[in-house]
Amino acid sequence: MVGNPFDDETRTYVVVVNGEDQYALWPELVDIPSGWLPVFGPVGHEDCLAYVDRSWTDMRPKSLVDKVD
Repeated sequence: MVGNPFDDETRTYVVVVNGEDQYALWPELVDIPSGWLPVFGPVGHEDCLAYVDRSWTDMRPKSLVDKVD
């Protein structure tokens, strides 16, 4: 087991999204910070990465997308 829960791929994670539609993997046992919402999981690290790969198709922040579109 790795000491830092963010570096331990054997833990269970959730995928969280912020108001800019940016995604992150978050260890299930760590409190999710304000401004981020869980959208997938809790599941294993690889399943979370696969979800992010399928879901986060536009890396631009939402505020930029809204301004351009």
